[in-house]
Amino acid sequence: MARSRAIPVLVLLGLLAVASMVAFMTVGARGRWDFILPFRGAKLAAMLLVAYSIAVSTVLFQTITNNRILTPSIMGFDALYMLIQTVVVFFFGAAQFAIAGPNIMFLAEVVVMVTFSGLLYRWLLSGEMRSLHLLMLVGIVFGVFFRSLSGLMQRMIDPNEFVTLQDRFFASFNTIHTELLLLAFAAVLAVTAVGWRLLHTFDVLALGRENAINLGVAHKRAITIILVLVTILVSVSTALVGPVTFFGLLVANLAYQVTGTSKHTVVLPAAILLAVICLVAGQMVLERIFAFNTALSVIIEFLGGITFIVLLLRRSVR
Repeated sequence: MARSRAIPVLVLLGLLAVASMVAFMTVGARGRWDFILPFRGAKLAAMLLVAYSIAVSTVLFQTITNNRILTPSIMGFDALYMLIQTVVVFFFGAAQFAIAGPNIMFLAEVVVMVTFSGLLYRWLLSGEMRSLHLLMLVGIVFGVFFRSLSGLMQRMIDPNEFVTLQDRFFASFNTIHTELLLLAFAAVLAVTAVGWRLLHTFDVLALGRENAINLGVAHKRAITIILVLVTILVSVSTALVGPVTFFGLLVANLAYQVTGTSKHTVVLPAAILLAVICLVAGQMVLERIFAFNTALSVIIEFLGGITFIVLLLRRSVR
C-alpha cells in the first residue's frame, strides 16, 4: 500500500521539480539566450548540488542515529565553518578571501571539516568507545567550543572586516562561485558511487544496531563509512553556499510524510526532489517577485525551525 502511494507521489514531485527548473531558467528572461542560459544554468547546477547533498546527508544521518529530529549540523560542522572563516580574517584579514581565491578556500574548508570529522570518528568509534550517542554529544560540545572561540575572535577584529566576515555566515544562493561546481560535482559523484553500493544496508541500519548485526551487517564499518559520506556532503554544501541548519530537517521529514514509508529507495528520491523544489522555486520567486528583498536562507531556516519545534512538541506529547 505504501509503495503504491509512493510512486505517484514521486512522479508528482518529479514534475514539480522539472517545472521549477524550467521556470527558473525562463521566467523574466530578457536579452540574449546565449548569456541567460549559461548564467542561470550555473546557478541552477549549484542549487541542485546543494539540494542533493543536504537531502541525502540528512536522511542518512537520521537513519544511523535512528532519530528524525537530528541533522548533521549537530556534529558542529556549521560552527567549524564559521570558525574557519573567523580564523582567516583574524590572522590574515578579509582581503585574504580574494587573494586565495574561491577554489583554494573551498578545498581548505572541505579538507579541514573532513579531517576534523575523521579524527573524531576514529577516536570515538574505535577500541572500546563505540557509542554513536557519545559521538553526537562530543560533536555538540565541539560545536559550542567552536562558536565560543569564533565569538571571542570576532570581538577582537576590525569592525569593517567583521562586516565582510558576517556576510559569509549566512547561506547565499545569489553569489555562488560557479568555478567551484566541477570540484563539488566530483566530490558528490564519488560519494554517490560509494553510497550506491551500501543502498541495500540502509533499511537494515534503520532497524537499530542489534537487529542490523543479527541480519549480517557489519554495523561499525557501515556506520563509519556513512558518517564519512555525510561529512563530505555537508562539507561540500557548506563550503559552496554557507551553513543551512534546518533545511535538511525540513525536506527529510516532509519526504517521510508525503511518501508514507521509510524505505530509502523511496525516501531518498523524495527528499532530493523536495529539496530541489524548495531551493529552485524559492529562489525563482525571490528573484522575480520579491526582487531580492529577502534572503532565501532566512525563509528556509524559519520554516525549518518551525518544523523542528513541531517535531519536538509531537514527541513530548507521545
